[in-house]
Amino acid sequence: MQIPVQVSFHGVDHSDAVVQRVHEKLAKLEQFCSDIISCRVAVEKQHRNNAVNTLKGEPFHVTIDVSVPGDTLIVKRDPKNGEHHDDIGVALRDAFDAMERQVKTYVDRRR
Repeated sequence: MQIPVQVSFHGVDHSDAVVQRVHEKLAKLEQFCSDIISCRVAVEKQHRNNAVNTLKGEPFHVTIDVSVPGDTLIVKRDPKNGEHHDDIGVALRDAFDAMERQVKTYVDRRR
């Protein structure tokens, strides 16, 4: 990767374990596509308001933005769309699984 990965936290304390997990998941993506230029990951805590009583806890919102030659691949795991997880590890796993599918599709299109 040409530009180091950027991991940002919003409404969540910085976690070295989460950053390490992001690096591991990114290394797996690079096995499928060595042309990744940059990667940005945003981890946010979705705070509930009083009007939303159906969600347990405060779910995580994960956004992954991967730049590849000629394209930008984006995955958003938004609690508002029913894609919520109270566990940050599960939220990251699901977001990176979705990104892996996009990367594989991108590689197949380039062939």
